[in-house]
Amino acid sequence: MNHLIQAAVKVDKDIILQTFKNLQDDICQKIELLDGSARFHEDQWDRPGGGGGRARVIENGLVFEKGGVNFSHVYGALPETMSAGLKLPSGHEFLATGVSIIMHPVNPYVPIIHMNVRYFEMSNGDKWFGGGIDLTPIYVDEQQADYFHRSIKRLCDQHDPNYYPAFKEWADRYFYIKHRQETRGIGGIFFDRLRVDENTSIEKLFDFVKDVGDSFVPIYSQLVEENKHKTYGEAEKEWQYVRRSRYAEFNLVYDRGTKFGLDTNGRIESIFMSLPPQAKWLYNYQVQPGSMEARTLSLLKKDVDWIKE
Repeated sequence: MNHLIQAAVKVDKDIILQTFKNLQDDICQKIELLDGSARFHEDQWDRPGGGGGRARVIENGLVFEKGGVNFSHVYGALPETMSAGLKLPSGHEFLATGVSIIMHPVNPYVPIIHMNVRYFEMSNGDKWFGGGIDLTPIYVDEQQADYFHRSIKRLCDQHDPNYYPAFKEWADRYFYIKHRQETRGIGGIFFDRLRVDENTSIEKLFDFVKDVGDSFVPIYSQLVEENKHKTYGEAEKEWQYVRRSRYAEFNLVYDRGTKFGLDTNGRIESIFMSLPPQAKWLYNYQVQPGSMEARTLSLLKKDVDWIKE
């Protein structure tokens, strides 16, 4: 959508809804081109209590074993569990909309990627944006990690130089699997409850969120092209399945989006769309010292400075 046209229009929930729908359409078209074979299947769904969404899933492609690009727009009475979490009395209404993306590639050298942008509005007038983008390589390549984080930092710096360090640290803390004592991947940025204040308008916040959404395809396309033709065997696929199991553990135990979907009686197929098509939980799995797998595990830590000078 033309940013100059957008700038002349007061940002409201209708503008945000249409922009998120357009983002879903654009990303799906470009992911299909990137895969070169598979196409998205769409399910439109309605939520009891208000709203619904468009779930789009791609499967069994040349590049992507499974992926989803979901749009949702739900509203109604705020569930008691969420009222308590927000420290609000019962009886409030809410509106939430967003786009959520997860891609599980075929080739173990192509990293898993996740992105979401979202908007939340309360009947008491409170409203905010959230979202982020993060990368989960099966095998961590430090040069590609530098590219990923450098790209995100460049995006953030165009809006506020404080964004990248703050949101990168937030991602390191958020995407941490406490029971494994390791990060889910190499992080990225994560932000929530970005509100209007004396220094920031809703238009400025929305421009930032739109740029996060628009960054997905350019950033990920380069990583896909660099890795999709690399050769691999059974050992690499088994490691991929093990790492996917850690991804699933995070989403089922810690992920806020999963909890929000369940708390608001969302569509379960859309909520669990993020889970990989195949994963393995091998008892007491150990990597070989000095292996690529061991190197990857050694890098799954908080507070790594991935950008090399």
